[in-house]
Amino acid sequence: MSRIKLRERALELRKEGKSYSQIKNETGVSKSTLSSWLRDYPLSRERINQLRANSEIRIEKFRQTMFKKREERLNNLYNFEKKRILPFLKKELFVAGLALYWGEGSKADWSRVALANTDPQVLKFFIYWLKSIYKVQSKDLKVALQLYKDMDIKKEIKYWAEFLNISIKQFIKPYIKESLSCRINHKGSFGHGTCTIMFNKVELKEKIMMQLKILTELPK
Repeated sequence: MSRIKLRERALELRKEGKSYSQIKNETGVSKSTLSSWLRDYPLSRERINQLRANSEIRIEKFRQTMFKKREERLNNLYNFEKKRILPFLKKELFVAGLALYWGEGSKADWSRVALANTDPQVLKFFIYWLKSIYKVQSKDLKVALQLYKDMDIKKEIKYWAEFLNISIKQFIKPYIKESLSCRINHKGSFGHGTCTIMFNKVELKEKIMMQLKILTELPK
């Protein structure tokens, strides 16, 4: 199409209320050229508002489409990895839990095994590890919470008790921080304070610490 024909077509589209982007997509003419050709044909305020509204709708639809694609991709990846990883062999479970304790568990106090975290799933796995590898009974565990003074304390205790399937009777008195939860950036946490799972047994703590020592001595 000749330049004259392109300019005529661009003018027709502009009179139809098309934006520079829409005209560019149809004609292939750059926005800078269109700006020169069509500077005497501005859109009405009403039309500009319509285009902005339509643009926001398109953007939202695009976001939803990309979100669905991402969810589908991650779901397929999850199913693939689940088949590859599970079921855990006992030794694999043992090493996974030991690595978790190496990174997150208490090591200073040799009188008890303890692990603190804000992630309920991490603590649920830790309990499963203790029960599966060391035959620890749920009834022998103690739970300590660190909460903020503006939290509903009873509600948070109930939350952790139900999620971890541990009796409220096994919870010791929570430590209440004077700072406010609403003023804390909870990005990366879960908004229910910090929970510590404890098992008071010197022999088990010594055993785990020696197992960790073996990990540190692996060939470099």
